[in-house]
Amino acid sequence: MGKVLIIGAGGVGTVVAHKVAQNPDVFTEIMIASRTKSKCDAVVKAIGNPNIKTAQVDADNVDELVALFNSFKPEIVINVALPYQDLTIMEACLQSGVNYLDTANYEPKDVAHFEYSWQWAYKKRFEDAGLTAILGCGFDPGVSGIYTAYAAKHHFDEIQYLDIVDCNAGNHHKAFATNFNPEINIREITQNGRYYENGEWVTTKPLEIHKDLTYPNIGLRDSYLLYHEELESLVKNFPTIKRARFWMTFGQEYLTHLRVIQNIGMARIDEVEYNGMKIVPLQFLKAVLPNPQDLGENYEGETSIGCRIRGLKDGKERTYYVYNNCSHQEAYKETGMQGVSYTTGVPAMIGAMMFLKGLWKKPGVWNVEEFNPDPFMEQLNKQGLPWHEIIDGDLEV
Repeated sequence: MGKVLIIGAGGVGTVVAHKVAQNPDVFTEIMIASRTKSKCDAVVKAIGNPNIKTAQVDADNVDELVALFNSFKPEIVINVALPYQDLTIMEACLQSGVNYLDTANYEPKDVAHFEYSWQWAYKKRFEDAGLTAILGCGFDPGVSGIYTAYAAKHHFDEIQYLDIVDCNAGNHHKAFATNFNPEINIREITQNGRYYENGEWVTTKPLEIHKDLTYPNIGLRDSYLLYHEELESLVKNFPTIKRARFWMTFGQEYLTHLRVIQNIGMARIDEVEYNGMKIVPLQFLKAVLPNPQDLGENYEGETSIGCRIRGLKDGKERTYYVYNNCSHQEAYKETGMQGVSYTTGVPAMIGAMMFLKGLWKKPGVWNVEEFNPDPFMEQLNKQGLPWHEIIDGDLEV
């Protein structure tokens, strides 16, 4: 049905490649490209499909990307590189006539700032080119937005309160490790929190607000309010929302390590002088921390991510909780990666599938909740991320 080019051969890219290869009726030709070609070759070897092509490309370089796109001629690019590279890849897609999908919004390298304005600014150019760009098609952002759209379509006349809850109850048996790129992870967690209420954004200190929430099959976990990018698009696309928040669980040992990293200056993203060289402390820290790709083998437990929604249906208050639990061990058995990579990589593949099937195909730049959620929700059940729902239960938030 279509040619796909995956950019990025980290944990998420590995999962995307495995899942794309499992659906040959949709993805008829596959290429994996990364700054390091040997990583792509290793993914192909693990999948065991010699027909998958690989290539070396610098995703910061528009000309290199354009040359690769023009050579392979994919119908869609799945961008699972770094968020800093979203705009160069989008630019290359426009120059080459290729459709685009990513899992995380653009952020500049020199400041940890998360908003969609940079990518939304490409809307008219993609429209004029007749190309589709699908933004934020991982789990959160991604499935969290699709869950919300599904709830709005089938369970509510008016969504009023939205809480996205993300629990990782797994144990990787490391003193300190991040589940995805340490640089992106630490930048995200150490920023001020932010939530939306009554038409305004309310800023909190980092990890200032927290409460115990109960997660299915897991139990009570201390959950911290963070800012997360999908809140920005969801309150725009569902204007009846009065309050939207995002919660994530952290263990005390993780938070202690994080506090020390900040206190000693290792979370800094500006350059410092060292032995006559310029280095960024957080990038150096990334080099010495465990690679998230290597956590899967000994990872136990599961993740639980979902949306807790309150609003009106037929004039009455309704609550709705839709969620997925994902086993780290099952994810590793299938793809060689842990559950956090799995929960991001599977939705990226499904989003590309939606495009190639013509179900999510309209020129412009779109967030996932702006498409029909039903065929995506159906594929979640088939592709390894089954969802469950609780109607009119206690949301705790």
